[in-house]
Amino acid sequence: MSSVTRARMYQAIIVVLLLVIAAMAYKFIVLGSTERVDDRRVAVVLEPGDRALMLSEMRAFVAGLQQITDALSHEDMKSVAKAARAMGTPRSHDVPLALMAKLPLEFKALALGVHGGFDTLATDAEAVGKPAHTLAQLSGILQKCVACHASYEVKDTRAP
Repeated sequence: MSSVTRARMYQAIIVVLLLVIAAMAYKFIVLGSTERVDDRRVAVVLEPGDRALMLSEMRAFVAGLQQITDALSHEDMKSVAKAARAMGTPRSHDVPLALMAKLPLEFKALALGVHGGFDTLATDAEAVGKPAHTLAQLSGILQKCVACHASYEVKDTRAP
Protein backbone atom coordinates (compact mmCIF):
# COMPACT_ATOMS: atom_id res chain seq x y z
CA MET A 1 0.00 0.00 0.00
CA SER A 2 1.44 3.35 -1.02
CA SER A 3 1.84 6.26 1.38
CA VAL A 4 -0.78 8.27 -0.57
CA THR A 5 -3.33 5.46 -0.26
CA ARG A 6 -2.55 5.05 3.43
CA ALA A 7 -2.95 8.83 4.02
CA ARG A 8 -6.32 8.82 2.23
CA MET A 9 -7.46 5.83 4.25
CA TYR A 10 -6.49 7.60 7.50
CA GLN A 11 -8.34 10.74 6.37
CA ALA A 12 -11.44 8.70 5.59
CA ILE A 13 -11.31 7.04 9.01
CA ILE A 14 -10.94 10.43 10.71
CA VAL A 15 -13.91 11.83 8.76
CA VAL A 16 -16.07 8.82 9.69
CA LEU A 17 -15.09 9.11 13.37
CA LEU A 18 -15.85 12.84 13.37
CA LEU A 19 -19.27 12.15 11.85
CA VAL A 20 -19.99 9.54 14.52
CA ILE A 21 -18.92 11.96 17.27
CA ALA A 22 -21.07 14.73 15.77
CA ALA A 23 -24.09 12.42 15.55
CA MET A 24 -23.62 11.33 19.17
CA ALA A 25 -23.23 14.93 20.33
CA TYR A 26 -26.41 15.89 18.48
CA LYS A 27 -28.30 12.99 20.05
CA PHE A 28 -27.08 13.57 23.61
CA ILE A 29 -26.84 17.37 23.67
CA VAL A 30 -29.70 18.47 21.41
CA LEU A 31 -32.28 15.70 21.13
CA GLY A 32 -31.91 13.73 24.33
CA SER A 33 -34.10 10.68 24.90
CA THR A 34 -37.37 11.92 23.41
CA GLU A 35 -40.35 10.96 21.32
CA ARG A 36 -43.43 12.78 20.03
CA VAL A 37 -46.76 12.22 21.77
CA ASP A 38 -50.34 12.71 20.60
CA ASP A 39 -50.93 16.08 22.28
CA ARG A 40 -48.03 17.75 20.38
CA ARG A 41 -45.73 17.73 23.37
CA VAL A 42 -42.43 15.94 23.43
CA ALA A 43 -42.09 13.00 25.79
CA VAL A 44 -38.79 12.84 27.63
CA VAL A 45 -38.35 9.08 28.02
CA LEU A 46 -36.56 8.16 31.24
CA GLU A 47 -35.75 5.09 33.29
CA PRO A 48 -37.97 4.82 36.40
CA GLY A 49 -35.23 6.09 38.74
CA ASP A 50 -34.43 9.12 36.58
CA ARG A 51 -38.13 9.90 36.18
CA ALA A 52 -38.65 9.67 39.95
CA LEU A 53 -35.71 12.03 40.53
CA MET A 54 -37.04 14.57 38.04
CA LEU A 55 -40.55 14.49 39.48
CA SER A 56 -39.14 14.80 43.00
CA GLU A 57 -37.24 17.92 41.89
CA MET A 58 -40.44 19.40 40.46
CA ARG A 59 -42.30 18.72 43.72
CA ALA A 60 -39.46 20.45 45.59
CA PHE A 61 -39.95 23.47 43.31
CA VAL A 62 -43.65 23.59 44.17
CA ALA A 63 -42.78 23.45 47.89
CA GLY A 64 -40.19 26.22 47.39
CA LEU A 65 -42.72 28.35 45.50
CA GLN A 66 -45.12 27.96 48.42
CA GLN A 67 -42.39 29.08 50.85
CA ILE A 68 -41.61 32.11 48.69
CA THR A 69 -45.23 33.20 48.33
CA ASP A 70 -45.86 32.71 52.05
CA ALA A 71 -42.78 34.79 52.90
CA LEU A 72 -43.86 37.46 50.39
CA SER A 73 -47.28 37.65 52.04
CA HIS A 74 -45.46 38.59 55.26
CA GLU A 75 -42.93 40.80 53.45
CA ASP A 76 -40.19 38.60 54.89
CA MET A 77 -37.59 39.14 52.20
CA LYS A 78 -34.89 37.26 54.10
CA SER A 79 -37.02 34.09 53.98
CA VAL A 80 -37.84 34.76 50.32
CA ALA A 81 -34.12 34.87 49.54
CA LYS A 82 -33.44 31.71 51.55
CA ALA A 83 -36.16 29.72 49.76
CA ALA A 84 -35.13 31.02 46.33
CA ARG A 85 -31.45 30.32 46.92
CA ALA A 86 -32.30 26.69 47.70
CA MET A 87 -33.72 26.38 44.16
CA GLY A 88 -30.90 28.24 42.42
CA THR A 89 -28.12 27.12 40.12
CA PRO A 90 -26.25 24.99 42.70
CA ARG A 91 -29.32 22.74 42.81
CA SER A 92 -28.84 21.92 39.12
CA HIS A 93 -25.42 20.44 39.93
CA ASP A 94 -27.20 17.60 41.75
CA VAL A 95 -28.58 16.21 38.48
CA PRO A 96 -26.52 13.23 37.25
CA LEU A 97 -24.78 13.75 33.89
CA ALA A 98 -26.42 10.59 32.52
CA LEU A 99 -29.82 12.14 33.18
CA MET A 100 -28.77 15.49 31.68
CA ALA A 101 -27.78 13.67 28.47
CA LYS A 102 -31.34 12.36 28.15
CA LEU A 103 -32.89 15.83 28.30
CA PRO A 104 -33.41 17.81 25.09
CA LEU A 105 -31.49 21.07 24.72
CA GLU A 106 -34.54 23.35 24.98
CA PHE A 107 -35.60 21.58 28.19
CA LYS A 108 -32.11 22.10 29.65
CA ALA A 109 -32.20 25.77 28.64
CA LEU A 110 -35.56 26.27 30.35
CA ALA A 111 -34.40 24.45 33.48
CA LEU A 112 -31.18 26.43 33.73
CA GLY A 113 -33.19 29.63 33.17
CA VAL A 114 -35.41 28.69 36.10
CA HIS A 115 -32.43 27.98 38.37
CA GLY A 116 -30.74 31.22 37.30
CA GLY A 117 -33.99 33.11 37.83
CA PHE A 118 -34.09 31.92 41.43
CA ASP A 119 -30.48 33.06 41.92
CA THR A 120 -31.42 36.56 40.71
CA LEU A 121 -34.62 36.57 42.75
CA ALA A 122 -32.68 35.67 45.92
CA THR A 123 -30.07 38.37 45.34
CA ASP A 124 -32.67 41.03 44.55
CA ALA A 125 -34.91 40.04 47.47
CA GLU A 126 -32.04 40.94 49.79
CA ALA A 127 -30.68 43.93 47.85
CA VAL A 128 -33.91 45.53 46.56
CA GLY A 129 -36.30 44.22 49.19
CA LYS A 130 -39.50 45.10 47.32
CA PRO A 131 -42.19 42.38 47.24
CA ALA A 132 -43.70 43.75 44.00
CA HIS A 133 -40.32 43.47 42.27
CA THR A 134 -39.92 39.91 43.57
CA LEU A 135 -43.43 38.98 42.40
CA ALA A 136 -42.60 40.21 38.90
CA GLN A 137 -39.44 38.08 38.92
CA LEU A 138 -41.41 35.09 40.20
CA SER A 139 -43.90 35.55 37.37
CA GLY A 140 -41.06 35.38 34.84
CA ILE A 141 -39.76 32.17 36.40
CA LEU A 142 -43.23 30.64 36.39
CA GLN A 143 -43.61 31.50 32.69
CA LYS A 144 -40.65 29.19 32.05
CA CYS A 145 -42.30 26.47 34.15
CA VAL A 146 -45.54 26.83 32.19
CA ALA A 147 -43.66 26.72 28.87
CA CYS A 148 -41.84 23.56 29.91
CA HIS A 149 -44.98 21.77 31.12
CA ALA A 150 -46.79 22.80 27.93
CA SER A 151 -43.95 21.43 25.79
CA TYR A 152 -42.87 18.26 27.60
CA GLU A 153 -44.09 15.26 29.51
CA VAL A 154 -41.96 12.80 31.40
CA LYS A 155 -42.52 9.25 30.25
CA ASP A 156 -41.38 6.04 31.92
CA THR A 157 -39.46 3.65 29.67
CA ARG A 158 -41.83 0.91 30.86
CA ALA A 159 -44.90 2.78 29.58
CA PRO A 160 -46.42 1.55 26.31
